Amino acid sequence: MKLPIKTRPLFRQAWPILLSNCSIPLLGLVDTAVLGHLPDGRFLAAVALGAVVFSFLYWGFGFLRMGTTGLVAQAFGRQDSAAMGRLIMQALYLALALGLALQLLRPVIPLMLSWLDGSPEASELATGYVAIRLWSAPAVLMQYVVLGVALGIARSQVVLVLLVLANTINILLDLSFVLGLGMTSNGVALASLIAEWVAALVGLYWLVKTCRELKIPLQRPPLSFKAMQTLIKVNADLFVRTLALLFALAFFTRQGATQGNTILAANAVLMQLIMLTSYMLDGFAQAVEGQFGAAFARSKKEALDVFNAGVLLSVATGFLLTLLLWLGGNQLIRLLTDLTEVRDLAALYLPWLWFVVPASIACYLLDGVFVGATWTAAMRNSLLVSLAGYLLAWWLLQGFNNHGLWAAFLIFNALRGISLGWVFYIKMKQNPYVGKLRIHKK
Repeated sequence: MKLPIKTRPLFRQAWPILLSNCSIPLLGLVDTAVLGHLPDGRFLAAVALGAVVFSFLYWGFGFLRMGTTGLVAQAFGRQDSAAMGRLIMQALYLALALGLALQLLRPVIPLMLSWLDGSPEASELATGYVAIRLWSAPAVLMQYVVLGVALGIARSQVVLVLLVLANTINILLDLSFVLGLGMTSNGVALASLIAEWVAALVGLYWLVKTCRELKIPLQRPPLSFKAMQTLIKVNADLFVRTLALLFALAFFTRQGATQGNTILAANAVLMQLIMLTSYMLDGFAQAVEGQFGAAFARSKKEALDVFNAGVLLSVATGFLLTLLLWLGGNQLIRLLTDLTEVRDLAALYLPWLWFVVPASIACYLLDGVFVGATWTAAMRNSLLVSLAGYLLAWWLLQGFNNHGLWAAFLIFNALRGISLGWVFYIKMKQNPYVGKLRIHKK
């Protein structure tokens, strides 16, 4: 069988992202191991609470990475260096402004943590953890822009280098601050703060150097709304879509919690397995973002070649992951928990993953396609429609308890893929060549 023409180039872009994504859980494991050896469990609880806050904050602003990738990839595909320079600088200004604006959340940190229902001692320590680490917000958001540019110009190795750099520094400082200097949760926060700023500065150095090599002019852009409206519109669509996705995941957790702590724990174990599969599938989706965006700016045929390669790689990976969960799911559950009741319940609901993972292949891949094409309004609308279907399915199936909840989640991911697939078909049919995205100039 002859492979789609873009399969090998796409895989070359995807493998560094796959390795990066697989390393993401490593830092959490090290934080847990370092603090888990302290005599008081409240320090570990504090970091766990603080990590939830940053997961929502930083994931919520992930639109900066996606929006930058799509817009830069299209300008790169058109070989429009001036537009790339304007977009990069606009995105960096926006990231810096949002990172500084997040500092305004400091007075409400205790309120945010109170929603997580931690003990008073853990919540107080978590407040200190968040207060220290929040200073890294500008660095993290500027890193998103750097990563977006790297993916947009097909330099995915940068993603791996920056993540390995940040995690290595973080782990070494964790060990030094906590085990060497006797610090606790505040030491873990300080380690993260330093690591995130170092990675951001290295990323910005790479960005400036690369722009010089590619003769991309980095000049201060006009900061009017009209000049930035393309970037703001794309990011606003992605922000709404991200909020809706976060709500869907939080709703799943909340409905599991209403059925008792054991169900909640079992669902959490299974959701960890889903997240691991999503890291793998997201690797291809993120590679598709830049490749499809650049191809989309040139021709319909080249864009479809990238899409076909993405389909092949995503489907093959998705079904291998499903096979792994089918054959080794119970062993993976045993690795994640020693609690017999949680293990038994997780094993009971494990078969849902055999359907959820294949049903999610299309939505992950098409997310990458839509980011590359900057069809962000369609992404937003698709997610909102799928969310409505998810809530309706849960309402109709809640009599089936946790089985009904998992069925609703399966329907949610299937609807995401179906709705995005339909829009993709319509757009590609109606627009034989639509790569000339307008960028506002000086």
